[in-house]
Amino acid sequence: MTDYLANASDDIMGQRIFFSVGEPSGDLHAANLIQCLKRIDPSTRVRGFGGSKMIQAGLDLDFDLTSMAVVGITEVLPKLREFFRIADIAEGCFKRGEVDGVVLVDFPGFNWHIAKRAKKYGLPVFYYLPPQLWAWGGWRVKKMKRYVDRVFCNLPFEKEWFEDRGVSTTYVGHPFFDSIANTPLDSKFIARWRDSGRLQVAVLPGSREHEVHRIWPMQLQIIRQLAHEFPEVEFLAATLKDSHALWCQSQLSASDQGLPIHIFSSKTSEILELCDCTLMKSGSVSLEVMARGKPAAVMYHVSDMTYAIGKMLVKCQYMSLPNLMAQAPLMPEFLSHGAIHSRSSRRSIEAITQEMVKLLGDPQYRQLQRQRLRELASLTAKSGATQTVAQNILTDLQPRLELRRRNRLEMTPVDANPVDANPFGGNAADSRRAKAA
Repeated sequence: MTDYLANASDDIMGQRIFFSVGEPSGDLHAANLIQCLKRIDPSTRVRGFGGSKMIQAGLDLDFDLTSMAVVGITEVLPKLREFFRIADIAEGCFKRGEVDGVVLVDFPGFNWHIAKRAKKYGLPVFYYLPPQLWAWGGWRVKKMKRYVDRVFCNLPFEKEWFEDRGVSTTYVGHPFFDSIANTPLDSKFIARWRDSGRLQVAVLPGSREHEVHRIWPMQLQIIRQLAHEFPEVEFLAATLKDSHALWCQSQLSASDQGLPIHIFSSKTSEILELCDCTLMKSGSVSLEVMARGKPAAVMYHVSDMTYAIGKMLVKCQYMSLPNLMAQAPLMPEFLSHGAIHSRSSRRSIEAITQEMVKLLGDPQYRQLQRQRLRELASLTAKSGATQTVAQNILTDLQPRLELRRRNRLEMTPVDANPVDANPFGGNAADSRRAKAA
């Protein structure tokens, strides 16, 4: 951890906020929130669990939780012991009085434990990008009510749902629209690929490594069929990380070398801006697809166990966010489970291919889908969520900050020895022990 001792006399007077973020998309939104918090109050200090984007925004990292992003029962069980060890790191910070409040972003299976431990020490807890309890596992709202002080919800209907169940909730909109509005596109990249004069399909295999490993082989089968039927079409694949792009490239066989496939990392927005339609794994990027008005076929693949449990628990009709917001299948969805060569996967690949053939071969259908998405975007794609959340968090934590400032002013010169201070509370020895944990 960063050595703050030289600046402790100044930094200790700002808010000290702990973040717990376990998803790559959450890393992006939390990074934007951290930047906004620091713009409003530069003395704000943040630490906790997150990823590379949060570190760049100013997070003092305790553990890179995004490296452990998992989905489904079968993926979680092998890592349970490690998750509890990480939660113990957070509790140590809470116990030593090193933070003033806790911000949770998505990742509910783990973050419930962080919320419970934070409340054990009387810390305010905020949930940003809350779990979709209205879709499945509605009984978990009792945990939300018990352990979370305020929920910042992102979908229009969520506020009423949470408040009807006694949860303090503020509707702020979705931060993905802030990211779209605030991130400039690579104009040179767009100019380079726009000149191709061909129909272009964006291919999005997901943001987690295990998702890419499941989805890309299925997408590759679809691409092979489409390339045969539409030789004038080219496919631009967008991955989150360089390692994902390299893995996707490695899966191309010798017979694939003539396929018009181009794989890039960190160019998702540019590729979506260019494309005529999208073949994508379900995820929050569907909001950007909607905002840019790009017709899409959405695919989702899970293990057999996750599928069986989901059939019993999931109550909502759709899985992609634009469809949930519209309560209509603006983006046709295709769910499969089991091995890539399972009957379910084969059926899904066939159905997705048919939908993509329709999008590529019927300009009127493609335009209709584009128009429906743009109509929804005009109602929902509003920026400003991140600023609203930051202002609310700092306002809610202000009484605790004022109390800490008063207590510091009342301290004796011996108590206020700056050599032993650190910006998250406790003393230097405690800080070193926290780092070692």
